[in-house]
Amino acid sequence: MSIQETYRRKRMPAADAVGLVRDGDFIIVPTGVGEPPTLLSALSEKRRDLRDVKVAQILAMRPYAYIDPDTVEHVRHVAFFYGGATRAGGQERWIDFIPNCFSELPGMIERGRIPADVVFSMASPMDAHGYFALGLAADYTMAAIAKARAVVLEVNPHVPFAFGNCHVHVSQVAALTESSDPVFEVGLPKIGPVQQTIGKYVADLIDDGSTLQIGYGGIPDAVVMQLTSKRDLGIHTEMIGDGILTLFESGAVTNRRKNHLPGRMVATFALGSGRLYRFMDRNPAVEMHPVDFTNDPSLAGLNDNLVAVNATLQIDLLGQCGSESLGPAPYSGTGGQADFVRAANRSRGGKAIIVLPSTAKRDTLSRIVPTLTPGTHVTTSKNDIDYVVTEYGVARLRGKSAGQRAAALIAIAHPDFRVELAAQAGRMSSYRAGG
Repeated sequence: MSIQETYRRKRMPAADAVGLVRDGDFIIVPTGVGEPPTLLSALSEKRRDLRDVKVAQILAMRPYAYIDPDTVEHVRHVAFFYGGATRAGGQERWIDFIPNCFSELPGMIERGRIPADVVFSMASPMDAHGYFALGLAADYTMAAIAKARAVVLEVNPHVPFAFGNCHVHVSQVAALTESSDPVFEVGLPKIGPVQQTIGKYVADLIDDGSTLQIGYGGIPDAVVMQLTSKRDLGIHTEMIGDGILTLFESGAVTNRRKNHLPGRMVATFALGSGRLYRFMDRNPAVEMHPVDFTNDPSLAGLNDNLVAVNATLQIDLLGQCGSESLGPAPYSGTGGQADFVRAANRSRGGKAIIVLPSTAKRDTLSRIVPTLTPGTHVTTSKNDIDYVVTEYGVARLRGKSAGQRAAALIAIAHPDFRVELAAQAGRMSSYRAGG
């Protein structure tokens, strides 16, 4: 049977493809815009006919009808990382959560710690050799494809055929459905004066020739906007977005001075505009790889001068970062922050940078605190923290004593809170000895 005949035999409406799902199945869906909307909408329509099905994903983008507290005995969402579509359900505890470091999800799937009965994914059109590209998210999905009983692809002409380890052959696929709607687009976050100031401090820490990992958010994008005059930057990251595209188009990114995979920018998922997705299509300057490759600290850290820029919600005077919860209430997840902080610490000349505004709730709460709010999920540990940046400056904590760390962090706290922070630190014995 020819490749094209195989394709036609496996092509079917989404409602029929969803029929491959059985009661008790665990469905793996890629990160973000790699989620297949036609398939997930069809699953939502059929959800009451199923029982004890779970859909697991990092960063769901849309509030599909199956994300419903009234039908969780039929189909329940399982988050690896919360986003706007799933955060409320996580806080109300009708959405499940599996703690993880992003880089370790493929290994957890391979070892059977996380089931993978079915895979639903967006995919590019098939090439002449029978291969589809998961150009929007290779992440943990490639590991799930190797384990799954049924792989179901939503083939869409707007999905880029990317290079890298992100290809699936038609022989591996149980069913195909087709769609042609534009891929979901995510705009750049709002950047205000606080973000711009923090971005300037961070940009000053980044030298020509550095390799970058940049997370998503107002501050990371404020950093990117101030790097267009840099030279010979490289990209080894988990997410490729429009900010990185801007750097490439400005000439700041050449990838020439990378030690690991020179000449190529490396990522595991894409999140941006249609312009970004078109840029990625058959572009040899971009490679998409599974997350246990992109986020492995030992591999990413092979690049000299690796700079990792990630945001946190709260940091205590010892340097512990709570980046994924508001007290005990879940907000997001660990993602790749811990992976890339460790990668930058391994890198020769590397810099792990944690960014945050100094306050929250219109300057009524300090984000720099003596101790984390009870129940806060620690994302970056005191042993891994390096640079911390607010709009009031830069504190370098790695190699510093507890007392020195407290002093450095108080110096970049909002001025309205410095006296009280110093007083509270003075009452805590761990910050006294040695200064």
